[in-house]
Amino acid sequence: MYAIAIIRYRRPLDEVLQVVDAHRAYLGTLYDAGTLLASGPLDPRSGGALLLRVPDDSVQESLDAVRDNDPYVKTGMAQYELLPWAATTGREKLDRL
Repeated sequence: MYAIAIIRYRRPLDEVLQVVDAHRAYLGTLYDAGTLLASGPLDPRSGGALLLRVPDDSVQESLDAVRDNDPYVKTGMAQYELLPWAATTGREKLDRL
């Protein structure tokens, strides 16, 4: 199963930027584990988006863990909107990533 996570900042950008290195290091661990396929900030910079791959048998638990372990969430800098996504068009290409 795939998912899209929308991250919305809850604090001013100058405060969020104080945690950005820890957030990006965390995303690096998700990428290395194969959970994170792509990520980046929104434009204008009000948050970000993640494209995730999670196990079919534990979708919600996996997504909750992604959110709850993010330094942005732990420090109150941002909130997540987690959207499980049943990709159809292009799924073969995603599966090869």
